Amino acid sequence: MTTLNSICVFCGSSEGNDITIIEKGFSLGEELARRQITLVYGAAKIGIMGKVAEGALTSKGKVIGVIPEFLKLKEVMHLGLHELITTENMHQRKMKMHDLSDGFITLPGGFGTLEELFEIITWAQLGLHQKPIGLLNVGGFYDDLLQLLETMVRRGFLKIENYELLIVDDSIDQLLEKMKMFKPKEVPKWLKPERT
Repeated sequence: MTTLNSICVFCGSSEGNDITIIEKGFSLGEELARRQITLVYGAAKIGIMGKVAEGALTSKGKVIGVIPEFLKLKEVMHLGLHELITTENMHQRKMKMHDLSDGFITLPGGFGTLEELFEIITWAQLGLHQKPIGLLNVGGFYDDLLQLLETMVRRGFLKIENYELLIVDDSIDQLLEKMKMFKPKEVPKWLKPERT
């Protein structure tokens, strides 16, 4: 069983136009706080990112934000966090979020969210970490992406065991329970994260 004292959440810095996703982001923050799991995220007070943080903070949860210097103004950083960590660049941001977290959950978002998800799952594929990676598939948001990943497996570009590194559910409770039950597979360690 995996101990989840802290979880990094990747999600949009925009709210999108689906109230279900907005509400689910807030609910995820609430549930992490209820379970006394520290939220680690990108430090913004706007978008789905802001909703997750507010959900955790209103439920007395601990929240750590990590943001690169150049995004401090663009992403309108949250000033009410327990800890705000500034990095020099995006790669250092992801490294710090990785170091602070026992697992990862991805909510709906855009290019940046997908980039974070795919980098963290690539690190797992390369043996750089053995932490659970959850995908909260709110309202089928990621159905098409999952179909594409299945095509990659079928056509020989993705090994099934690497595809199975992604833990998928549309329920917050069930996703967290699956992540707790995650058992990492032994894979050869190719690189250190800072070399990626």
